[in-house]
Amino acid sequence: MLRYHTIPVTAFQQNCSLVWDDASLQAAVIDPGGDLDRILAAVEERSLRLEQIWLTHAHIDHAGGTGELAERLGLPIVGPHPGDQFWIDGLPQQSQMFGFPPAKAFTPTRWLADGDSVTLGAHTLHVRHCPGHTPGHVVFHAPEIQRAFVGDVLFAGSIGRTDFPQGNHQQLLDSIVQRLWPMGDETVFIPGHGPESSFGRERQVNPYVGGT
Repeated sequence: MLRYHTIPVTAFQQNCSLVWDDASLQAAVIDPGGDLDRILAAVEERSLRLEQIWLTHAHIDHAGGTGELAERLGLPIVGPHPGDQFWIDGLPQQSQMFGFPPAKAFTPTRWLADGDSVTLGAHTLHVRHCPGHTPGHVVFHAPEIQRAFVGDVLFAGSIGRTDFPQGNHQQLLDSIVQRLWPMGDETVFIPGHGPESSFGRERQVNPYVGGT
């Protein structure tokens, strides 16, 4: 079975998630924005074999620890979509601007596109390109456990900001309605910040996308 554990990291309390196959203990980490020692302690506590880094997008609180972690453990970096290249290139400047530890720019081992998939042990997660918060934002959908790791596209009661460079409000709404909702009302999503919710609940009560 596919399992996951969420670890809020950095001063921004970003939801970094460990995802693993409970048979093989092969694991990936989604959005290691910082606090790498805390992340690695959670890996060790569960006796996981961390094999991959998956990124939803390249804002500092999601990607700040990626270069160091990849270098330290020799891990491949998977994602995001190439639209976020400029955010990756700007990680050192982002870290200074927001008071984060120095962050390294990097080149992903594999870029992701809409319709791609990623595998972990016996499990496959589907990739959807969901631009709007950033142009290269992707979401990881695990239908077998009805979970989606959505980064900063959607939150419980809110949606991602679109006032950053190359953000687009209408594009974000389209991503949510056209690419998240078809995953099903029962699907629970793990947002980049704050508590989990379900797509069905957000379709009812979210002030930005309720009733869509």
